[in-house]
Amino acid sequence: MFSQTDFEFFQGNSFSDLFAQDIENESYALILNYPATAKWAAYPNVQKYFLQDGSSEATKTSFDKICQKEPWKNLAVLGDTLPGVVINPPQNLLVRYWQEHFGFGDRQLEMMDCSTYLDDFNQSNHLSQAITLFPFDRLLPEKHAVNPDTHYRLLSKATLAKLGVLCPIYQTYDLSQVDLNQIQLPSEYPYLIKTSHGLSGEGTYIIRSNSDLNYCLEELKKYMRINLLETIIVSEFVKHEVGNYCVQLYVNKAGKITLIGVTQQLVSSEGNYLGGLVDYTNDMSKFFPMISAIGEYAYQQGYFGIIGFDVLEDRDGKLYAIDANFRINGSTPLCLQRHLLLKHGKAIAKYSSDYRMEGTLDSILLTLKSELERKDFLILSALEKVKYGKIYTEIYGIATGKSLQDMQQIEQSLHSKGLHLTS
Repeated sequence: MFSQTDFEFFQGNSFSDLFAQDIENESYALILNYPATAKWAAYPNVQKYFLQDGSSEATKTSFDKICQKEPWKNLAVLGDTLPGVVINPPQNLLVRYWQEHFGFGDRQLEMMDCSTYLDDFNQSNHLSQAITLFPFDRLLPEKHAVNPDTHYRLLSKATLAKLGVLCPIYQTYDLSQVDLNQIQLPSEYPYLIKTSHGLSGEGTYIIRSNSDLNYCLEELKKYMRINLLETIIVSEFVKHEVGNYCVQLYVNKAGKITLIGVTQQLVSSEGNYLGGLVDYTNDMSKFFPMISAIGEYAYQQGYFGIIGFDVLEDRDGKLYAIDANFRINGSTPLCLQRHLLLKHGKAIAKYSSDYRMEGTLDSILLTLKSELERKDFLILSALEKVKYGKIYTEIYGIATGKSLQDMQQIEQSLHSKGLHLTS
């Protein structure tokens, strides 16, 4: 790998553009959905590549999130050349909106039945390898674009200390070797307990009191009873936080690093992820040493693709990596809008997965027509639902503005038209 001390921003605005440098001579496809462990999943990941997506059937991540809203958000910015495996198609109306507003032609969609898609991919002659967000138990190892054992290890929160960057002090425990009740926990609050492969914030517990600890231990025992947990991490809590960031990059097969962007993470008081805020004119140089170290480690391990790592900045200016996701991140589509939105004079943008508006998608596109045409608001994903006989639409979207104040005024205008944040 050649040494990089300066980095350039990626110039495209789609996953097709981003992966083009590595997949020209191969028939790759992007599997848009995560695996799941719920009973509704045709291919539950319960054999080798465990993930913590809920400790009981009642709390597991839902079908509509894993197979509809989340994959559609990435499908919106897939581009023209990288095929996307779709197991639950979005409305044609939504696809036409994407084509008009993100500037792509016909997406290369691989429509597969949700009950057979992994077997279909395994048997496919024209699709050689899958770019995945997480390894699949039932996808053949040679069909994974990145070795699945390597990918699983990189995605583990226990790998953080190996990345060559400053991170909180933590201890890793193999629950097959040590009894949960025998672990020596810190004597003072706060601290964190994390499962190794928690999905979307699941499996991360901030321990501020005895009641927090008791709840956490009960959750861990539930995961152990259903054989979905092998490793936990007990970590120190970063105090005096002044900044919470997600830094995103792409490392190609030759080890070259390209910047995708950095967002300020929006989180609730409980630590739940709410979205990301980006200033497309921000300088990322303070993150360059971390970007270089993590990108080089990924390359040495045989990984190529997107990496997003979470960073906390304390009042002394120290930067602590607290998580590293070797996959497409929640706010990656937001970062990919950099050139499109700067061209429209929009320097500030905010992504959220918690927008909701009464009515069908058709009626919403009419109500918000002027805002959508001005790129004040971008729709990444939209799913119609009915409650008590009333139709409403859940939306993953991006609000934009020339400045933070301008974006906040636009949000108020959208709110007055009926677009609400549910969190």
